[in-house]
Amino acid sequence: MENVNSFEERFQQKIDNEEKIEARDWMPEAYRKTLIRQISQHAHSEIVGMLPEGNFITRAPSLKRKLALLAKVQDEAGHGLYLYSATETLGISRDELIDQLHSGKAKYSSIFNYPTLTWSDIGAIGWLVDGAAIMNQVALCRTSYGPYARAMVRICKEESFHQRQGYDILLTMCNGTAEQKEMVQDSVNRWWWPSLMMFGPSDSDSPHSAQSLKWKVKRLSNDELRQRFVDMTVPQAEILGITLPDPLLKYNESRGHYDFGEIDWEEFRQVVSGNGPCNKERLQARVKAHEEGNWVREAASAYAEKMKSKSLASVA
Repeated sequence: MENVNSFEERFQQKIDNEEKIEARDWMPEAYRKTLIRQISQHAHSEIVGMLPEGNFITRAPSLKRKLALLAKVQDEAGHGLYLYSATETLGISRDELIDQLHSGKAKYSSIFNYPTLTWSDIGAIGWLVDGAAIMNQVALCRTSYGPYARAMVRICKEESFHQRQGYDILLTMCNGTAEQKEMVQDSVNRWWWPSLMMFGPSDSDSPHSAQSLKWKVKRLSNDELRQRFVDMTVPQAEILGITLPDPLLKYNESRGHYDFGEIDWEEFRQVVSGNGPCNKERLQARVKAHEEGNWVREAASAYAEKMKSKSLASVA
């Protein structure tokens, strides 16, 4: 009988050879738990992320914008579905995942604990928040766990439209009145730093990064992803004609990258710990929606059971 070490060696060799790990394959328990934590956090973020934008569906400035935002929020619900389904392949139920979110045991992206105050915030979320998400998620299309990687392919295609939608909102406003451009600048000032926090703590302070990189659950480190995002975003801000709220932001010729200021990690820790501007509001909204939607889940289960019984009766 093979020992655990030989299984782990073959498991790591498979990952090193760029072969996907599937749900039926042997995997270390720590790998399984890492995936559950990461994928479920991603799923929770998609679902909670519907809240700041859903608030503006009825207040969008035109029918076109209303339809586009409605489609985006619907996409995010779908992303949550794909990701919850991928997490379930690891042997945990969706009910348990939802309970972890509602109890505060599970985390979601810190960015969704900030308020949307104006219509330009919706544009800033599309440009900055979805832009940061894409930077991370494109790399995850090559993650080592097959069900997660395949879910990410479709998610990334849809997220790219979300970013374009947000940038189009801001570009339209920046080419509008002076007041509209001021709104854009105010939104970017508020969303810039939280967007940089989305990539997580610096590599030196990230307890899971090294192992996740070895297992290729993650393909790039937090700091690498953050630098790529900054390098991509600065030229886009110049096209908009706005400034990013960082006096230390400057292109470094020797590095070939933009240098940027220090992130307020204490703010990040406070938000992740549940003390952000909207933490309580977001969780209350999710719990309320779950409870009020219980009759739909019960009806769907009853209908499925009825169809199953009917099918068995016809076979008999």
